[in-house]
Parts: sequence; structure tokens; C-alpha cells
Amino acid sequence: MKSFIVKTPARRVFEVFNYVFLVCFALVCLMPVLHVIFASFSDPTLMAQHSGLIWKPLFDETHPLTLYGYKMVFGNDSLLMGYANTIFYCALGGAFSTILCTMGGFVLSRKGLVLKKYIMIFLTITMFFNGGMIPTYMVIKKIGLLNNRLVMIIPNAVNVMSLVIIRTAIQGMPTSLEESARLDGAGNFTILFKIVIPLVKATVAVLALQYVLMKWNAYFEAMIYLNDRKMYPLQVILREILVESDSSSLTYDAELAQYADLIEYCTIVVAILPVFCFYPFILKYFTKGMMIGSLKG
Repeated sequence: MKSFIVKTPARRVFEVFNYVFLVCFALVCLMPVLHVIFASFSDPTLMAQHSGLIWKPLFDETHPLTLYGYKMVFGNDSLLMGYANTIFYCALGGAFSTILCTMGGFVLSRKGLVLKKYIMIFLTITMFFNGGMIPTYMVIKKIGLLNNRLVMIIPNAVNVMSLVIIRTAIQGMPTSLEESARLDGAGNFTILFKIVIPLVKATVAVLALQYVLMKWNAYFEAMIYLNDRKMYPLQVILREILVESDSSSLTYDAELAQYADLIEYCTIVVAILPVFCFYPFILKYFTKGMMIGSLKG
């Protein structure tokens, strides 16, 4: 028997208001992104004459659409090198952090873990207190990670909040599954990789997304710990272009200075494009994974 919701006038008003509000909110969030995308194809002269957000690419008969900014961006060795470094940090760092976090959550979910309570207290303290920038820099230097690509991967590899989420998700699994596997002779690694991870793959996917985005947006650690420009991630190069107005590194002569703003817009589009392509494939796991990891404390 189907159940129907009676739509009273008050409910209809609420639904209309809800849809209008969500559409307006979506436009507010989307419009700056569209502005950057449209501006990257617009004519620089028309862009200089325009003020405020644009709703479509700016062009006319004498000022056609242009791909010149993208040609300059992809022709810049420094930017492409930063792009490759960021992809390396995201791939290796995201996989390393996700595996560590999943294994740590599995260990913390064990009922017979010795000193489990005190370990959780210690981990919780690290969420609110840390050694500070200078002591952390000294530790990084002493262990030989200064000006090393691994400094973007090993430090801060595990986030305590993510550890708690995956632990909670694993604790919500039926204990009978693990007991049956142990009766068949399965060890901890077999249970983790063949039983636990497939059942909590939504939560693992959420953690992977969080770590990849964290590595993709990381720039402060690179500014402090990396001295070799060949190791800089994309965000550091992007910061030089946008914040320090280092657009001269992308232009070949003074006559091309008028394209500085266009190149900045194209650089932003190139920087956010992989995230736009990656996010839709992981979105279906996001809500489900967060719910699984937060229902049981």
C-alpha cells in the first residue's frame, strides 16, 4: 500500500520557498566559477572595459573569443611542472593517508586493544594542541625531510577526525562476519582487506576524497619546507601568479602584458579542472559514507 503526503497550502508554500532559496544559493556559489570560466575565453580588451561579474564570454566581431591564455599556460614549463608535482602528491599522498587511516581505524575498533581508552585520549589531544611551527620545522629538518618530496606526504598523513569516522564505521559492522572469517582461518589483514574495506567502501571513498583535496590545495607546507622550485606544487605557482602578480613569468615580452589577467583566469581554470572531473565520480559515496561513520559513536 502506497503512502501519500498530503500537500497542504502551507507545505506547498514551504516547497516553493525551499526550491527558490536553493536555486539562489546554488547561483551564488556557481556564479564566481562561471565568471572565471567565461573570462578565460573572453577578449582582454572587452574584459578591461567591463566591471563586475560576467554572465557569458565577452566578444564581438572585432574581438573574437580567444584561447591565447590557455596556450600561454600550457606553454609554461613552471606551471606544468607544478601540475605534475601536485598530481604526484595527490596520488601517492592520498593513497598513503587513506591506507594508514583505514588500518588505524581498524585497530582502534578492536574490542581487545590494550590501552584503547588512553590511545583515544592521546589522539583527541592532538586535535587541539600541537608543537607549533618552529618545533615542527626543527623535527622535519632533523629527520631529513627538508626540501624532500616526502615532506608533502608523510607529515600530517593521518587526520584524527577521519580516523574516528572510519573507526565508527567499522564498529557498526556485524561482529558475526569477523567471527565467521576467523573460524575459517582468516587473519587480521585478510579480514581488513577482504571483508571490512568492501563493506565500508563508501566511508573509505570519502576519506580518499578528503585527503586528495587536502593535498591538492596544500601550499603552506611547500612554502616552508621546499626550497627547490622543481618540487613546488601547483598551488604555490598559482599563488605567485595571483597574489604576487608574477604574471611576467608567463609572458615572453612587454607587449603581452595586457594578457596578464586573461592568463590568471586560465590558470585558475586549469587548477580547478581536475577536481571538477574527479568529484562527480566520488559524490555518490560522500553522503552515504559520512552517515555510516557518524551514526554510532
